[in-house]
Amino acid sequence: MSKYEIFEELESKVVDWGYSKGILGDLDDTDALYKRIHKQLNKFEEEAVEMIDAIDQRNVDKVRDEMGDVVVTLAIQAHLWGLSLTECLDEAYNKIASRSGRMIDGVFVKD
Repeated sequence: MSKYEIFEELESKVVDWGYSKGILGDLDDTDALYKRIHKQLNKFEEEAVEMIDAIDQRNVDKVRDEMGDVVVTLAIQAHLWGLSLTECLDEAYNKIASRSGRMIDGVFVKD
């Protein structure tokens, strides 16, 4: 099994978990769908703040845990849009793969 297949399998498990916990549900009701999208966006923000705290504590175990939680929220968010996190990551990589730029104060700035 390739690394991509493992990632896709884990993503599928996260989506299944989202359904089993009621996070994902009837996605045909547009109003309910957008409420779920915004709730999941808020959850992403909460988890991102927890990851920032873990980074500030320089605690690699907490960073791993919180980064995983952030990825879960992104996988759920992608599914709510009818996307997969794998395809979003693939598209982002294809966009940045040939990007040129330079490092400024520890941040890559594209040309």
